[in-house]
Amino acid sequence: MLLEIIKFFIYSLLIVVIAKYVLVGLLRKLAESLDLSAKAVGNIAGLATSVPELLTVSFSALAGLVGASVYNIISSNVINFLQYSASIFFNHNQRILKNMAIRIDIILVIITILIPVALAIFNMGYIPSMIPIFILLCLLFYYINHNAHKLYLQKQDTQIEEKIEKEKKWVKGKTKLVVKYSLFLLFTSASLYIVGNALSVCLENLAAFFGISEIILGIALGFITSIPELITFFESQKHYHEAKNVELGVVEATNNLLTSNILNLFIIQSIGIIIYQFF
Repeated sequence: MLLEIIKFFIYSLLIVVIAKYVLVGLLRKLAESLDLSAKAVGNIAGLATSVPELLTVSFSALAGLVGASVYNIISSNVINFLQYSASIFFNHNQRILKNMAIRIDIILVIITILIPVALAIFNMGYIPSMIPIFILLCLLFYYINHNAHKLYLQKQDTQIEEKIEKEKKWVKGKTKLVVKYSLFLLFTSASLYIVGNALSVCLENLAAFFGISEIILGIALGFITSIPELITFFESQKHYHEAKNVELGVVEATNNLLTSNILNLFIIQSIGIIIYQFF
């Protein structure tokens, strides 16, 4: 069984390494090659950093460890918020949090933490009837996020876009770059699937042999799968600090956080419910 423990840590770290050093990097390059805004890049980074949760939750549910998948979501969303807060304070960007759009996003993030906690308390985290509610809430959250940025950051975004347009250096063969990054993304996704499948087997074996609580397994997975967010929160602010646009770094990090938490709670947990109930 010692071998299973070693495999568990190896597969978990592989998911993090692949997601951070391959998947996140590819998505960021793809976004930049398409000249997307900081908000859009943050959304894409949030999508990328949620891939480990998607895999661990899906395979945990497939192995019948639905409790672990529920607490994985709770743990991930809480840790994401703590890491984001630490990155803001470490980079001395607290003043930017005064922007109303950022504040609204943070309120939404806090709600993505309170909802799964409440669901876990009342044992409603894996009820199929929650899926339509999750989808509606997901759409509502993105609607609020979009309009908050449009209302409170539109002028700033316009000025930044004009500046970027003046300073932009067009890359020859941009279409080829997009195609190349897309192909790499497909290969990376396949690699993550293989590793995730192996991790699910380890989870099932460990839970059965040691009688480990699904709550503990879920929290442990939350710590492991939140490492990519920690790195991207700091990298986004460092990237824009060097470009002397620290506000953009906070915008990207905040949207990374919000997108990741929304996907974890509303989309990934719904997928976990479907897998648990029907497979």
